Amino acid sequence: MVRPPEDFLSVLNARSQDIFKKIVERYLDTGSPVGSRDLSRMLQVGLSPASVRNVMADLEDLGLIAAPHTSAGRAPTQEGLRFFVDAMLEVGAVNESERSQIAQSIEGQHRGQVEDVLTEASQLLSGLSQGAGVVIASKADIILRHIEFVRLDATRAMAILVGQDGQVENRIMDIPPGLTASALTQAGNYLARHVVGRTIAEARKALAALRAEQRAELDELTQKLVDAGIATLAQASPASQPTVIVRGRANLINDAMASDDLLRMRQLFDELESKDGLLDLLGDAEKAEGVRIFIGSENKLFSLSGSSVILSPYKDANDKVVGVLGVIGPTRLNYARIVPVVDYTANVISAMMARKRP
Repeated sequence: MVRPPEDFLSVLNARSQDIFKKIVERYLDTGSPVGSRDLSRMLQVGLSPASVRNVMADLEDLGLIAAPHTSAGRAPTQEGLRFFVDAMLEVGAVNESERSQIAQSIEGQHRGQVEDVLTEASQLLSGLSQGAGVVIASKADIILRHIEFVRLDATRAMAILVGQDGQVENRIMDIPPGLTASALTQAGNYLARHVVGRTIAEARKALAALRAEQRAELDELTQKLVDAGIATLAQASPASQPTVIVRGRANLINDAMASDDLLRMRQLFDELESKDGLLDLLGDAEKAEGVRIFIGSENKLFSLSGSSVILSPYKDANDKVVGVLGVIGPTRLNYARIVPVVDYTANVISAMMARKRP
């Protein structure tokens, strides 16, 4: 279990915090461990290498730093990086050049399909971070443009649902015995009058509120069909996995030089393609406020690759979280720079989604 930053802050004096911060900053900058002699030169307050080694030993006992392989230097552990991110990270603002690049790239897709916008965002984040840009989007609830019933035989009909985006869903349903063709048409017309322009969830609520009116307007058999149609709308759509868009895979593969690292990175991409665990990640995003940072094994989806992931939710026109976007990279990502870039990109996407309100 990762300890809260207060635990470490309570036992680290200013000197220890400064040395730890220097170790992390050097690691994030170079990817290499740092030794006591180099650290003593980096500190503004003069400390001998021996004194620095004593502090480093205390940091190692706390589990904040460790010696990778046989190196004489020390690098932050996963827990150390988490402590740094939570307690010491100084996040800057997105510079004007990057703000302009993000806005122009995404705005350039404003007339395209939503997936075109998200693909552009993924490509953009990859280029700005030198990692992999990732977008995970949930399937939007279909907004109905048309509904009708087609009889299949004496006891079954097909409900055809057509969305405003052209998406079509067909659902088989039971119909009352003895139902006439005119009653089938009447029921379809009645439902269409009350569901067009609404999502399936909204249509269910509207029809439930109109039950008293239905009984006065429809005969008994037609009423049964309308009830069956409402039940059909209430059926969950077939389990649909989220859309996943990843750009910049080569950035990660180039960064991972060891064969074991390459294998883990390929396994990560396989998991992303199979979409295992993505629904859980989207569920976490709905409860999150702003940017989330996962380091190493903190998220089961990315634990195998040992990557760091910076994610931010984006919302639709109804202010509902419909996906996450962000950056996958090595644990030595430039968190201070990439966190605001991811956050700003998510805000630009959300603003565009609001303008796409049907």
